[in-house]
Amino acid sequence: MTLPINAEPLKSLVRTVPNFPKPGILFYDITTLLKDKTGFAQLIDDFAQYYIGKEIDLVLGIEARGFIFGPALAYRLNAGFVPVRKPKKLPAPTARVNYDLEYGTDSLEIHLDAIQPGQRVIIVDDLLATGGTMQATVQLVRQLGGEIAGLGFAIELDFLKGREKFREYDVLSLLHYDE
Repeated sequence: MTLPINAEPLKSLVRTVPNFPKPGILFYDITTLLKDKTGFAQLIDDFAQYYIGKEIDLVLGIEARGFIFGPALAYRLNAGFVPVRKPKKLPAPTARVNYDLEYGTDSLEIHLDAIQPGQRVIIVDDLLATGGTMQATVQLVRQLGGEIAGLGFAIELDFLKGREKFREYDVLSLLHYDE
C-alpha cells in the first residue's frame, strides 16, 4: 500500500525564473530546493516512500538533473543506479535513441549491459514537460528488455499534458504546476 505524499511544502523552495532559457518561458529551478538540506531530504524521502516495497532493481537517472537525486533514491531503495547520458559520454558499447525536440533533435545513450532482461526499473528526472526525453529513455529500457515499474518526476507542468504519453505506466510527480 502506498501512503499519501504531501510534497506541496517543497514548492516554496523552487525558484521561478522568467524568460529563461528564452523569452516567454517560466523556468522552475530546483537548485534552490536541492541546496536546502531539509528540502532535499524530503524530496528523496517522498520518492522513496512511494517506491519502497515495489521491488525495484535499478533507478535510471536522465542527464543531467536525474543524476542529482537518482543515486540517492537508488541508495534508499537498495537498488543500482544507471545513468542515461547524452551521446559519447559513456565508455563502453551503448544503445542509442534519437528523439525530437521543439527546436531540433537530440539523442540519449545507455550502456548495453546496464539492464538485464526482466529487471524492474524506475526512471527519474527533474521535470515532466512534453515528455520527449522520457519517451526516448523508455525506448532504451525496452530495447534492453527491462520492465518499467514507474516514472518519477520532481515537477510536472500539467498544462503541457506530457503525462498523456505514459498512460500505461505508473507516473509519480511530486509537484504540479498549472502554468
